[in-house]
This record gives sequence, C-alpha cells and structure tokens, in this order.
Amino acid sequence: MFGTFIDQFAREKMKGCAFYLNPLINKFKEVLMSVLPVVVIVTLLHFTVSPLEKDVFIRFLIGAVFIIIGLSIFLLGTDLGITPIGSYLGKGIAKSNKVWIVLASSIMLGFFISIAEPDLHILADQINTVTGGAVPSSIILVVVSIGIAIMMAIGLLRVVFNFPLYKILAVVYGFIFILALFVSPEFLAMAFDASGATTGALTVPFILALSAGVAGLRKGKASEKDSFGLVAIASSGAIWSVLLLNIITQHHDLSGNLEVDATAGGAIFKPFLAAVPGIGQEILIALLPIVLIFAGYQVLSLKLPKRRLRRIIIGIVYVYIGLVLFLVGVNAGFMDVGSVIGYTLASLDTNVYLLLIAFVLGLVTILAEPAVYVLTHQIEDVTNGYVKRKAVLVALSLGVGLAILLSIVRILTPGLELWHYLVPGYAIALGLMFIVPKMFIGMAFDAGGVASGPMTATFILAFAQGAAQAIEGADVIRDGFGMIAMVALMPIITLQMLGFIFKIQSVRKDH
Repeated sequence: MFGTFIDQFAREKMKGCAFYLNPLINKFKEVLMSVLPVVVIVTLLHFTVSPLEKDVFIRFLIGAVFIIIGLSIFLLGTDLGITPIGSYLGKGIAKSNKVWIVLASSIMLGFFISIAEPDLHILADQINTVTGGAVPSSIILVVVSIGIAIMMAIGLLRVVFNFPLYKILAVVYGFIFILALFVSPEFLAMAFDASGATTGALTVPFILALSAGVAGLRKGKASEKDSFGLVAIASSGAIWSVLLLNIITQHHDLSGNLEVDATAGGAIFKPFLAAVPGIGQEILIALLPIVLIFAGYQVLSLKLPKRRLRRIIIGIVYVYIGLVLFLVGVNAGFMDVGSVIGYTLASLDTNVYLLLIAFVLGLVTILAEPAVYVLTHQIEDVTNGYVKRKAVLVALSLGVGLAILLSIVRILTPGLELWHYLVPGYAIALGLMFIVPKMFIGMAFDAGGVASGPMTATFILAFAQGAAQAIEGADVIRDGFGMIAMVALMPIITLQMLGFIFKIQSVRKDH
C-alpha cells in the first residue's frame, strides 16, 4: 500500500514537471530561432570583415545564452502568471459594470505593466547612456508609462462603446504631428522609438487579456475587427507623452556620445556578475505593484483555488527570473557587440557592407520573431485563407529590412531627418485607413508592435547607434534613435496595402 502511494506521488510529480517542461521547451525553440540569426551573422562578421576581441566575442556568446534562457523562462512565466492576472482583473472590472471603474483601473494597471516592460527598460537605459544622464532612464519610464496608461483607458472605453478604431487613430496621430512641430529632432526620434519599445512581450499579452476580460461591458455586437487595435492605441501614448516632456522641459540641442571600443577585452564574467544586483532590484520594484494589486483582489474578491493560485505565483517567479537573466545578458554582453559591429562596418572605406548587413538583419529578425507567426496565422484565419500567411510574412520581412536599411541611409546622408520618413509614411498609413477593410486597420497598427521585438530593441538599436558614432557628421541621439520607429511604421503600410489588395480581389470575385 505504501509502495502504491509512492508510485502515485511520483506520477503526480512527473505530470507536474511535464506541465512546465514541455511549454518551456517550446518557448526555448521559439526564442532560439529569434536570437540564432543574429548570432550567426555576428559570428560570420567576426571571422571576416569585422573581427572582435576574443573576450568581447565570448561575452557576446554568453550574453546570447543568457538572453535565450531568460526570455524562454520569461515567456513561460507570462503565460502562467501575467496573462491570467490580466484576464482575471479584466473580468473583475467588467463585473462592476461601471465605466468609471474601467477608466480608473485601466489607468492604474496600464502604468504599472508598462513600467515593468523589459524592452522599455532597455531603451530608457540607452537614452540615459547616450545623453550622458541628461535624460534619466527613470524619467522616460515614468513619462511613457503615464502615456500608455491614459491611452489604454481610452482603448478599453473604445471596446466598451464599440467606437470606430480608425477615427481614434486619426485624431491621436493628428495630435501627435501637431506636437511634433514644437520638439527637437532628438526627442522626435526617441518618442517614436518609445512607441515600438512599449509593445513588448510583457505588455501585449497583459493588455490583450485585460481587453478580453473587459469585453463583457461592450455595448452592441462584437465583430472580428474589434479584436485588433488596443495595442496600437496604447502605444501611441508613448509618443505624445515623450513629445510633451520635451515641450515642458525645453531640452533642445542635446549632444550625445557612445563609447565604442572595438579592441576592449578584459574580464569575461565580471560584467555579468556586476549587473545582477542592480537589475534584480529594478525588476523587483517594477513587478511588485502588479503582484500587490492582484494579491489584494485575490484576498478581497477573487479567491482562486490553491492549485490555480500556485500556478500564477510560479509564473510570476518565472517572469522575475527570466527578466533578470534577459537584461543581464543584454547589458553585459549583447548590446556592446551590436555597437562595435555597427561602428566597425561604418568605419570601412565602403558603405556597402553596412547597408547590406542592415537589410539582412531586418529580414532575419522579423522572420524569426515568434509573435509574427501568431499574427500571420491570425490574418489567414480571419480572411478564411484568402490572404496567405506566407505572403504576409514575406511582405513584413521585406518591409522591416527596408526600414532598417532606410535608417542607415538616414545616418549616412547629411540633412536627412527622421520626420522626412515619418510624415509621408504616417500620411500614407492614415490615408489607407479610409479605403482598406476596417479589419486590416487594427491588424496593421498592431503589427508595428509585433515587428519591434527584443532583437530590434537590443542588438539592432545598438548597431544603428554604433554606426552613427563612427560616421562623420552624424549624431548618436538624433540619428542613432528612430530606427525602432521605422520598424514599427513599415508593417502598418505593408499590411494595409495587403488589405487594399484583398479588397480589390474581393470586388473582382463578386463581379
């Protein structure tokens, strides 16, 4: 009898291990496919046109391992903890059946979830480093999170009242471009980059889960097109909040410098060990408010069963561990090599290698981004297979490759400003909203957040800034930033063009 009990206990333990191990393996494969192309490109460059110091290259490889393991654990923790928390809180808000509770709750939750987003932390640290502390990372985190919180509240109210998405986006981006007339080029680039950085692996699942929970308050019938667009509305808050920061503080003519030493060697493991305490404390402070809010809701009202609550707690622990490992890998070994590669290629006698590598980086990072596969499958399902996911994937890949290529061209060309791209780009994107099927509008604007993933916010951003540091006449702040903005813009145009083609073909088929 005792032996039977032991066998049963062992089987339960094995089931529990399999419950967490199998999803972790799947996440590991997804992240590996996302990071591996960058590692392969850097390795090829290391042995050809851009050799790295041995210690620097080893730190890059160790950093890549940290990123792969950390991001895998983090994504599993998001599925187990953050997404259910968002869903439960959303349903709790919906039960109140009061709009003011939706408004107040979404502002509070939007702020705290945004301030914990790892991609935003990376961008804020880059801004702080490049500006020499003139724009502290804490200011960027708080200001962007306020903007996200306000726009998330507006986005959720749109879900409740079923208000047309294209009208909200037209008004918001009209307001953004009015503000852009009064800000410096440096802050314009940082503002649009912040928009892409906020739609990361932590924010997007939480926002979508919260939206699904709040959908019970919707007035009128739901439709397929209403399942898209909340991320687009929320991320626009990052843009206008940073623009307002510049108008209020009157920071103009910021000068920046990026220390790039292609021959730096030194200790291999010391940077990783040194980064752990600070990052660990930073992530703990960022996650604590979300945990406390959920804990209060659990005690007062939710009262989940112990087994389900334990799973969420495990998920939160995974998120914390994964975030620390990910950010340690990024800061201690990964981004430095991006800067060095960009600096070295830009210092060559010809710009051909720089432009070619920029385009290839865009192609491979978007192809390997796990969220892109989710989006392409979703588009194929919603259009009943009429718009093939392979066509969408190729279009997105070419679009992001072109976005990074154009960003490097801007760095190389004196007098070419970011707004020379953004104004006509968003004019096209906003104009297309009035002629494409409404379902494609939310898809397209959400795709910008999908495209600007962890590799864009880390390695490719550092690559562009390293190139800006090396090119005479270029500025690290004005020209180095803005690349994430371009990556977020191109999918909007690409997918809306696909929607326009879909519309034309549907009309022809009807005739």
